[in-house]
Amino acid sequence: MPYDAATPRQLPALVGRGVRVAVAIGVAMGVPVSAAACTGTSPISRAQSSPSSTPSATSSAGASPSGSASGSPSLGAIAAGAGSAQIPDIAARLQPSVVTIFVGQGLGSGVVYTADGLILTNEHVVRGATAVQVGFADGSRVTGTVRATDAVTDLALVQADRTNLPVPTYQTILPRIGDLDVVIGSPLGFENTVTAGIVSGLHREIPGSAAEGQALVELLQTDAAISPGNSGGAVVNGAGEVIGVSEAYIPPSSGAVSLGFAIPAATVVDVAEQLRTNGRAEHAFAGIEQTPITPQIANQLGLPNTDGAVVLSVVRAGPADQAGMRPGDVLTAFDGKPVRTPEDFLAALRPHRPGDVVTATVRRGTQTQQLSLTLAGRPAAANQ
Repeated sequence: MPYDAATPRQLPALVGRGVRVAVAIGVAMGVPVSAAACTGTSPISRAQSSPSSTPSATSSAGASPSGSASGSPSLGAIAAGAGSAQIPDIAARLQPSVVTIFVGQGLGSGVVYTADGLILTNEHVVRGATAVQVGFADGSRVTGTVRATDAVTDLALVQADRTNLPVPTYQTILPRIGDLDVVIGSPLGFENTVTAGIVSGLHREIPGSAAEGQALVELLQTDAAISPGNSGGAVVNGAGEVIGVSEAYIPPSSGAVSLGFAIPAATVVDVAEQLRTNGRAEHAFAGIEQTPITPQIANQLGLPNTDGAVVLSVVRAGPADQAGMRPGDVLTAFDGKPVRTPEDFLAALRPHRPGDVVTATVRRGTQTQQLSLTLAGRPAAANQ
């Protein structure tokens, strides 16, 4: 995985780096794009309106989401008819704010971000494209230009040739587990499809996704149906606020039932504002490449278990290199958070900014060391 022009110091090849499984991350209608991931788990598939010119958010856009959203009632409250609109009302209000993104022979979904035509979607929906078509709930279709993308968080902005769009409210405080959620998008080309369920989990990460360079971490989990074509569409709460953008699902062929994932609105708004202002999003960079620890690797390195992430390479003169980290070190904690997988490390790194100083705990042979890293800005090449 290229991080910058510097040649990383390489760890000698390790055996048994895991089972390669298909990870479908595309949204082409009926033709998912596959990538290989080093994991032994199931395959993953990547799958009130406001006239204001910018999205309304109920907490600071740059803050990490935490706590519980007031005004976002639980499924039990909805069932009792208390405190919120019913699903048909939510759908009627939000459908005009959700679009279909047509890219060549494929398609995905998107959500209105500003009244003057900015549309949010997933980076993997528009990857490689500069011009797209944007379809609206009223049946119209206009030209769209890909304005900016961020592969790290899998988010993108498209400028649609249309204004006076209805902008939804983006709720940047995390929902509660059990809250109602409604998914709106264009699965398999069925435009403005609505499915509903509950928030099933928070802070989810997809094992093996880090191996592809686009780690799926800090996600919302829902049991509302998400399918190819939903990518980039809206996940909304019982108050009709956008709480996330549809990202991925585990297909039934793997034995899963109703396991879908979305990027939280706090991440969405933070990155979208950076893309809108600067054309790119800033991410902290530690300067290492890692791999999960399989039983074979644990045996080869004499490790007591498979917890941690093996450092395969260290970028010369990067933060980890300057802190004294070496290829072959086993990363066991980062910023005070345990690291059991590469995704754990990337989830701990994600909230940080360049210049932050963090402590990394590594196992080197039989010794444990604490290393202080001053994080840098992620090089442009590493965003590819």
